[in-house]
Amino acid sequence: MTLFLQSPAPRRSSVANSVRLLGSPLLAVLVSMAALPGVANAESVSGKRIGYVLTERHWSVYQTEDAKTECPQGFNIGPREQYSELYPEEGDVLRAEVDTRLVREGRRFHLETSDEPFPFYDAVGPNAYGVNLDGQVTEEDFTSPDGVAGIDNQLNRALACIAIYRGPDGAFYHFSNLFMYGNAYNRWLIELTGVDDLTNDDAVTVNFYRGLDDLVSDASGKGFVAGGTQRVDGRWGESFRGEVQGQIVDGVLTTEPAAHTKFPWSFPGIGGGFHIFRDFQLQLTLTPKTAEGLLAGYADVEQYNHRLNRNWTTHHQSYGQLSAASLYRAMTRLADGYPDPDTGANTAISSAVDIKMHQVYIVHPDDDTLGINTAQR
Repeated sequence: MTLFLQSPAPRRSSVANSVRLLGSPLLAVLVSMAALPGVANAESVSGKRIGYVLTERHWSVYQTEDAKTECPQGFNIGPREQYSELYPEEGDVLRAEVDTRLVREGRRFHLETSDEPFPFYDAVGPNAYGVNLDGQVTEEDFTSPDGVAGIDNQLNRALACIAIYRGPDGAFYHFSNLFMYGNAYNRWLIELTGVDDLTNDDAVTVNFYRGLDDLVSDASGKGFVAGGTQRVDGRWGESFRGEVQGQIVDGVLTTEPAAHTKFPWSFPGIGGGFHIFRDFQLQLTLTPKTAEGLLAGYADVEQYNHRLNRNWTTHHQSYGQLSAASLYRAMTRLADGYPDPDTGANTAISSAVDIKMHQVYIVHPDDDTLGINTAQR
């Protein structure tokens, strides 16, 4: 079977299509948005407000070209390789389906933390990307490539030696973005208010929303442009809302930790498409057209596994040697935050996501300026 990895061109936004179809009156309205109170244009912050939409995301893993530094023992094996080790072909030996393949399939959902008969290789080495989530520097922490100590990213240890998560060729690395482009359920927005300056500002408010509209591609169809429009989902997006305080120093936005954040990360037509982060925070380099950097926090282990298995079948996990059962064992072993009050076992794992965003005009459900119904989809 050939795995086709070329991304189709991102679709135009629905508002952009409306401009093309309905003609100049609506175009004039959209062009005038930059002058409206509370709306930021692509060249400056007007009304002390600017919005961005997520256009790229990857779990942040530290990787070298040959992987020898972080994975000296090689990559972890996946479902097919594990099956071959557990049930080798032995002449005329016959095995029942229920005792072999169905057992392995069941392990994805009926989870265990017991030892497996094959090893799991954690990533090693001193370096990883991320932020210092707990304010401490310990032996378990990493150092960022630019020399910052105390980096908390234990998920890097679990993912970096699984081929599917590595870029640019890993299937999960590729398809995670591909499905975000085509599925508006994945649309994630931030809006900064109280902004005096995108270079230095000691107090800004950052709101999180789920958007409703497609992304606007550039002329090549391979990238995105600033200036599109995103309607806030006023009907089904309430659980994705959040608000934190932040500051901008030398063009870098840093937010205070948010106690609990629900982050959309689904695949087309499949439920369970979100992650739960605790101590969620952003570290983004801002320009009038883009925001780029890190999203970090403690990812809930059970929800991570639930989303993975509902969205990514064993067949697809095999493209890149991802065994969900083995990864779950690693994540529970490496989890370093939010202990269960009854058992004392940590329920969340420190993590980071590389993200890129593009500036958009954000239209709220109570904004009647354009006469667009944002409460329905």
